[in-house]
Amino acid sequence: MQKKFGGSAIFLDRSDINTDEIIPAKYLTEVTKEALTPYILEDLMLDGFDAKGEKLKNATVVVSRENFGCGSSREHAPWVFEVNDVHTIIAESYARIFRQNMFNCGMLAIELPKADIDQLIALQQQGDVTVSVDLDGQAVTAKAGSEEKQFSFNITQFDKALVEAGGWVEFADARY
Repeated sequence: MQKKFGGSAIFLDRSDINTDEIIPAKYLTEVTKEALTPYILEDLMLDGFDAKGEKLKNATVVVSRENFGCGSSREHAPWVFEVNDVHTIIAESYARIFRQNMFNCGMLAIELPKADIDQLIALQQQGDVTVSVDLDGQAVTAKAGSEEKQFSFNITQFDKALVEAGGWVEFADARY
């Protein structure tokens, strides 16, 4: 499956969003990734956030704060984003296992410093934010209204190879 990086952004302006908030544990018995689709961020408590709202349904990028994806090591957390066409998450930092699970699924976990995240979040005041990602140039461009901001990020060659391959399974199939 060809993944799209970038698009309409939704902002989860809080640190420590955990895997139980991303996908509640009661859905971990589902037998397909697709069955997780309607439950994305169902238990997230955040002022002004609506898990069933149009903003989330249209989002393909999530922007958040520190320690995103903390909690358990379940792969279901990246999967629920993947099946909802959210292939790019931008945060100050990630829980180690969540971050690697994102790359293993061929998705982008972009880390930006707090000052850059602050600028991204402030950009919402200009209107809906659209994000584009230049993986080769390791840059993120965010636009809202007439305002545009660009940010640089780092990605290891291995993580980039996983993303370009579509995930760990596809990476291994192509090489072994």
